[in-house]
Amino acid sequence: MEVSLKGKVALVTGASRGIGLAIAKTFAESGASVMMVSRKIDESAMEGIDGEVAIRPANVGDPTAAADVVRETIEKFGRLDILVNNAATNPYYGPTMGVDESRYDKTFQINLKAPLQWTQAAYEASFKKSPGVIINIASVGGLRTDGGGLGIYNLTKAALIHFTRQLASEIGPNRVIGIAPGLVKTDFAGFLVENFGDKIAATVPLKRLGEPEDIANLATFLASDAASWITGETYVIDGGAGLGTSGAS
Repeated sequence: MEVSLKGKVALVTGASRGIGLAIAKTFAESGASVMMVSRKIDESAMEGIDGEVAIRPANVGDPTAAADVVRETIEKFGRLDILVNNAATNPYYGPTMGVDESRYDKTFQINLKAPLQWTQAAYEASFKKSPGVIINIASVGGLRTDGGGLGIYNLTKAALIHFTRQLASEIGPNRVIGIAPGLVKTDFAGFLVENFGDKIAATVPLKRLGEPEDIANLATFLASDAASWITGETYVIDGGAGLGTSGAS
């Protein structure tokens, strides 16, 4: 089996660091041309990437940005085959009942509404005529309840998981797939990693936290023709943390 993205063009949001950057790098190494999108991104994000890549600063939550960036991607690379909705935010940490309207709206805007808007833009410009692959980066938090302050964030990820299933049923033969990572060592999850990382890793059957490359490798397989009969599912990748056991000692 060959996992290759040769000749494909991908657009990755939230690509300046962490999981998004790892996905962009791995896609490029697998042969894809990649448009890297993030609110704050510069040429340094492309350092060490072996392949054809471009960067486009954009506010993912801006409803006008999606159509513009999709159009520019097609103009530059000639086509669009893969969209990765990776950008996310978590401006509120605390009990669900304590969230204010502003932070509630921002979380849903970036984590749920933006994936819809970017998918609509890609569909209208390309995928309606030439079916592509849409990968939504969700979270294991979207599958579990949480008493530690991530309730609002998890609500958006639960909705994104259902959005993935719903869209897959509506726009085939486009493939729509979700990835639900556990705790990954990124700046985005820095507080949890720094304060609870070792404790959490000890409870995971594989005895470690995730690396951005773990998620990128799965995304590359799912985006490739090797996964051509997969759609509508969200794949948990958490080192076995959700199994309810710490594994053998």
